[in-house]
Amino acid sequence: MAEVTLEQAPQAVKDLFNKGFSAFERGNLDYAIDLLLQCVEMEPGLLRARKFLRGAQVQRLKRQKPTALSSIINQITGLPLVVKAMLLTQAGKGGKAVVAAEKLLCKDPLNINFLHVFADAADKAGLPETAIQTLEIARDHFPDNAKVLLWLGDLYVEAGATKDGLACFEKLAKLKPQDPEVVRKLKDAMALNSMAKDGWTEAADTGGTFREMVRDTEEAVTLEREAKAVKSDRDADSLIANALAKIEAEPENINYYRSLARLYTQKHAYDEAVQTLERALEISPGDPELDQLMAGVRTEQYDHRIAELRSAGDSAGAEEAEAERKAFVEQSLVERIKRYPNDLRLRYELGVALFNKQQYNEAIQQFQLSQRSPKHRAKSLYYLAMGFKTKGQYDLALEQLEAAAAEMPTMDNAKKDVIYEMGQLAETTGDTAKAAEYYKTIYQVDIGYKDIAEKIENLYKQAQ
Repeated sequence: MAEVTLEQAPQAVKDLFNKGFSAFERGNLDYAIDLLLQCVEMEPGLLRARKFLRGAQVQRLKRQKPTALSSIINQITGLPLVVKAMLLTQAGKGGKAVVAAEKLLCKDPLNINFLHVFADAADKAGLPETAIQTLEIARDHFPDNAKVLLWLGDLYVEAGATKDGLACFEKLAKLKPQDPEVVRKLKDAMALNSMAKDGWTEAADTGGTFREMVRDTEEAVTLEREAKAVKSDRDADSLIANALAKIEAEPENINYYRSLARLYTQKHAYDEAVQTLERALEISPGDPELDQLMAGVRTEQYDHRIAELRSAGDSAGAEEAEAERKAFVEQSLVERIKRYPNDLRLRYELGVALFNKQQYNEAIQQFQLSQRSPKHRAKSLYYLAMGFKTKGQYDLALEQLEAAAAEMPTMDNAKKDVIYEMGQLAETTGDTAKAAEYYKTIYQVDIGYKDIAEKIENLYKQAQ
């Protein structure tokens, strides 16, 4: 089975990859894994998708902080898939075997037995680069595993990467110095590597795919690093040049435009970032993620300008820029809601902007919609309550706050704010007994919260 590049993949697979890659960049690992798994099921030879799938799987596993018990459970529940993959491999059904083995790695991408099953299936399916990629992960986490080193060394040598193969056999020789097979393989790898250095052999004909993969095995990590603060102008210039080269090679790949725009933003080259995103929107008009990124870049540009003005002592200029920023943010939200009326996050953000402008009726309308979003429900209910409170509709405000409190399982600051407001409303309506109940709930866990100690003391005095 031949390796497949992204350019060779069907359009449906390309679309899935781009969405999965974007989810990976944003840290939405479950969604990324789901999309990228569909990619490799539809196109088993798409090494690029499998690479980012593996990166997402490993990151998710680290987030979950696996225990010995969870590893044992994964081992047991994965047994049916292990048997299925091995039987398919033995039957010569390589593509199906790889798909089955991939599902094992979704359970635990660092399980040494699962890695062995997958690498064997990939190797037998004629996907040596995929097998190498997976065994490299195994070696990184199990550096002294002799079976992994031996298998990986053989695959490197077969692929023409004699230097990498030699490194595997040198490490293996330290672990098993008396093993005649290891000694023989080490000598063979040394000879092949020497010949390659002297130019006696030609590079393996892998169509560039394997060499590209070896150079690019840390691309997922690089992308994550790019999304963080750039350490120096030199680093930024290098990453920008790399991103521009990728765009030139794949001018339709929207992900590269996103990365380039972020790099420009980190360097405070906001005009270049905006121009990059405008080009991306020409390729992919109506892309909500690009729209969001564009709004973020423009907002950060305002923030940077405001900071510069304040640093220069120009308070009037800074205030004017802050007013422009607020107007831009609100207008941007209004325009994007017109394009994406069902985006509840935008509804919530517009509601906050309107609330801060004291346009309470308009804000309430947005929060009544955004409360349907599980992520923004509790905050929307809180703002709804504050809106009703400003209108003197205390009963409606209390209902919203009670609903918000019920959505919050942990007594964090957000829940304290909600309960505190419930106490305030109770005081306003003259129900001091009820107010005391609310305030006590906070007082018992955080005596230093706002003026809660003073509130409790005053209420106790009134009761005497």
